[in-house]
Amino acid sequence: MTKLFENIIFGPVRSRRLGLSLGVNLLPVHAKLCTFDCIYCECGWNAEHRGERRFNDRTAVRERLGEVLAELVAAGTPPDVITFAGNGEPTMHPDFEGVIDDTIALRDRLCPAAKISVLSNATQLHREEVCRALDRVDNNILKLDSAFDRTVRRMNRPQQPAYTVAATVERLKRFSGRFILQTMFLRGTCDGEPIDNTTEAEVRAWLALVAETQPRQVMAYSLDRDTPCTTLERISREELQRIAAEVEALGIPCSVA
Repeated sequence: MTKLFENIIFGPVRSRRLGLSLGVNLLPVHAKLCTFDCIYCECGWNAEHRGERRFNDRTAVRERLGEVLAELVAAGTPPDVITFAGNGEPTMHPDFEGVIDDTIALRDRLCPAAKISVLSNATQLHREEVCRALDRVDNNILKLDSAFDRTVRRMNRPQQPAYTVAATVERLKRFSGRFILQTMFLRGTCDGEPIDNTTEAEVRAWLALVAETQPRQVMAYSLDRDTPCTTLERISREELQRIAAEVEALGIPCSVA
């Protein structure tokens, strides 16, 4: 069953890709706000969670994060990473840069070994303040699930009609490799339409964009949680490893999960 995160701070949980992760949700706790409506989102469809469109206040985020970090450090269980994720797209927050500033200060004071990660769908990279903030975190993790607009429209369902992969790629390149590219691989059907971003044509085109954008790392993963579209199939670890080997042949590290 898909579900929302019900608190500003959640976890820590053991992340497949990041280690012991303390989550930060900048989005409403009773609604989902996202510029995508991914068919695999663990929070469900956007339309299912149309509650109050209010971002969590910067001060409330800072205070609660400070309290939880202090408790975890005192208990001898500091997180490996502080991860911005939650009920939608974190970089939509109107004061995202300020929140990142606060988080860096708290991390440096309370838990200096922890990394700061942001899981983003890369749709807010037209905002300079978002790019400045992402440049300052340890793990700037940006999504690109396909090189083809038609696949992205089936798989990620961007809410902006003007979204294109080409524009996203140009914005990824502005980081000069200071980002991690994250891609969900899956196959199946949704609303009667086939979806498969593991075909030879898909993988070849995606690899070309990996080579063009030159991320410092790629994260290739598949389904691990309930999805709003229930007719999707998880890709095997062996298949992911074959894709990862092709990424690494480009000289770019690639993890699979």
